[in-house]
Amino acid sequence: MIAKRLKELRKKAGWSQQKLAEKAGLSYNTITKIEQGVATKPTIQTMIKIADAFKISIDELVGRSK
Repeated sequence: MIAKRLKELRKKAGWSQQKLAEKAGLSYNTITKIEQGVATKPTIQTMIKIADAFKISIDELVGRSK
């Protein structure tokens, strides 16, 4: 689920995986593993960094709505 959502948000922003990695302060490898579904349970620290890069909440990142 997070893999699809992350890819969707990244493409909407017009970013490459490398650009997202840089903006989030994460490795390119981490981003690719999440998007490929290899890393199915990223740490909360990783999720916070990705959400911050997109300037959204973690709820929005995982597709959770009110």
